[in-house]
Amino acid sequence: MNRRNAFRCLALLIFLTLAAAGLTAGGTTALRVGHLIDPATGKAASNQIILVKDGKIAEVGPAVKIPAGAEVVDLSKAWVMPGLMDAHTHMTFQIMDLGGGIEGVYLRQSSAARVLVGLRNAQDVLHAGFTTIRDVGNEANFASIDLRDAINRGLFDGPTILTAGKIIAPFGGQSKRISPEQGRFWQYEYIDADTPDEVRKAVRQDIYYGADVIKLVADNSPFNYSLAEIQAAVSEAHAAGRAVCVHVFAGGEPARTCILGGVDSIEHGMFLEDDLLALMKEKGTALVGTEFPEAHIAALDPGGQSFRQAKDFAAAIIDRLRRAYRAGVTLVFGTDTVAHLPGKNRPQMMLDYLAGWQAAGVPAAETLKAMTTNAAKLLRIEKTRGSLAAGFAADLIAMPANPLDDVQALRGVDFVMKNGKIVRNDGY
Repeated sequence: MNRRNAFRCLALLIFLTLAAAGLTAGGTTALRVGHLIDPATGKAASNQIILVKDGKIAEVGPAVKIPAGAEVVDLSKAWVMPGLMDAHTHMTFQIMDLGGGIEGVYLRQSSAARVLVGLRNAQDVLHAGFTTIRDVGNEANFASIDLRDAINRGLFDGPTILTAGKIIAPFGGQSKRISPEQGRFWQYEYIDADTPDEVRKAVRQDIYYGADVIKLVADNSPFNYSLAEIQAAVSEAHAAGRAVCVHVFAGGEPARTCILGGVDSIEHGMFLEDDLLALMKEKGTALVGTEFPEAHIAALDPGGQSFRQAKDFAAAIIDRLRRAYRAGVTLVFGTDTVAHLPGKNRPQMMLDYLAGWQAAGVPAAETLKAMTTNAAKLLRIEKTRGSLAAGFAADLIAMPANPLDDVQALRGVDFVMKNGKIVRNDGY
């Protein structure tokens, strides 16, 4: 063997030895972080190093050593925190025309078309910093499950998606007196279930087709779910490791039944009374309030026929959020976002909701917690996502301003990492 070949063999042997010892840095990314926010505590640490390997955070701290060969990203002038979460979205649902009824979407759009809409929305929200979303139905014929699976397979970049599949409801879904000649076409997105046994079967059907969470509708018709029916859904879903969320638009007895039945979250709850908020605090029921901005309400219903006038309705929602915060209810950020506002994409409209949280007097730190820590717990992923600690998924965002001072700083997100992959980097 000549000298050159001997040198090559020696170099290869050294490399293999180091690799076997775990001393090489192939695939490692090191982030130099100027300010690292912990939403769970509302505090920020300065001059931190985050090491990312194989999609997860390997180490975090001020004295972490950066191994040779690691890719280094300088975020020393940025504010960094876990990726945002939205616990009430409809990625495959583009425009809701209350005047024409929700059913019109079923008639005009195929499941394939809805998946494509969802893919565009999912990629947009990821680039804006939403690394995890919960899609709570109105997703065509399990279209969001197909979208989730395509992202999980690596076919497309997108957020982590947890899906509800078809919404379980009393007869008729959320439709209003469809002509009997038309048939039950609401079952494109809903499962009719009108007894405890039917509810259990519907839960099992959703899980069979891939649902991560179970969603019910509680107050959409005169025949609301009974306590036994809610308890059937909760026991069946919890036994399978799924949380239960329930659409309760207003409050009153339907909300009380759901809270006493053990559901994990109330969705909307626009007019929840103070005694119900106290009961939610006692039972640990989270509120995903979907605080519609006034402009969104007006776009949903320009004539104001289905809702109160937009200004009054928006004020009532903010008042409910203020009372829920003061009562100590666990708050989780959710948007719904089904209106269409010209010139705005889905994440821009989602971030419009921040103004409502500010108007309700919710501190920025608590809003960030609702978008990360609280959401992760509700979604049952708090051991893998929602924190920037060793062993957690490397889902993180960066921005030039401090969102603890002004939550509107989230509009300036300019760096996004998802599962250790940089999907947006505007100049770092």
